[in-house]
Amino acid sequence: MIKTMLIACRQCLLLVMVLFGTSVAAAEQARQSMISDKAQESLLLDVTRAGERLVAVGDRGHILFSDDSGVTWTQAQVPSIQLLTSVTFTDDKNGWAVGHDALVLSTTDGGETWVEQYQDPEAEVPLLDVWFRDQYEGYAIGAYGYIMMTNNGGKTWNDWRDHIQNEDEFHYNAITALQDGTLIVVGEAGILYRSTDGGIEFEMIESPYEGSFFGAIPTQQNGSGLIYGLRGHLFRTDDSGANWEQVDTGTGHGLFGGKLLDDGSLVVVGDSGSILKSYDNGMTFTLKTRTDRLVINALIEAPNGNLILVGQGGIHRVASNGDDLKQPAN
Repeated sequence: MIKTMLIACRQCLLLVMVLFGTSVAAAEQARQSMISDKAQESLLLDVTRAGERLVAVGDRGHILFSDDSGVTWTQAQVPSIQLLTSVTFTDDKNGWAVGHDALVLSTTDGGETWVEQYQDPEAEVPLLDVWFRDQYEGYAIGAYGYIMMTNNGGKTWNDWRDHIQNEDEFHYNAITALQDGTLIVVGEAGILYRSTDGGIEFEMIESPYEGSFFGAIPTQQNGSGLIYGLRGHLFRTDDSGANWEQVDTGTGHGLFGGKLLDDGSLVVVGDSGSILKSYDNGMTFTLKTRTDRLVINALIEAPNGNLILVGQGGIHRVASNGDDLKQPAN
């Protein structure tokens, strides 16, 4: 009788262990971004360069990389299903991506595999941009005035809210550095900051616009840069952010992403397939509208000079002037 009970208990224990192991495995699998043939066509929010490699991030933890200037893409192994909003690399190996639930991911192999560095689900805050000065020092910013800083490559992150004035907790949407090292932060309701001491302190500067800004990029000139946002509003500075002058964009659509290209030209993209290009450091722009009129969230210049656009409908390859390229045959 006792022996029978012991056998039964052992069987129950074995069943519990199997079920527990299965549930743990299922939970781990649920935290992994699903590999999908459609990932390249899903919503993507940012794209960047890791040396010669292109890396894009977006919905459901999708991260894709390309080694042939965007012709073909491979989906990376990612330990999250959160929406990823921004990605940056300091060289061809070391990169970081951020997203919802204050998530920070990092990679040391050019974006093929990723690990979770930081997450704060209780904060219920999406991180919206990430910028690194080098392999060690970086900043992650997001909604409700959330800003963090690391000086050890993301092994630990420090709350940086005491270094920037934002009593109303407006969202920070973008952070970038001008050629002279000045850091620019833009966000909701026209908030605008700069740091001239490498990010130790950020000062609020008078904003030229009360609507939200979504991005900022440097020009090739020292101390010059652009900020852009709602309803086609775009402003230019030549004195490291002290003063801003509005630039006519020819569009009333929102502007979400921009880049300084290798030849010194500037491209800004946005709603309804808008592509703006400037050859005079942002003094004037020409407007091109894609026929699909899909939202473009970000862009990057591929090693071969073509542009890679990401947004609605996933990844789009275009020529440097914005014209569509023929897709390779399957």
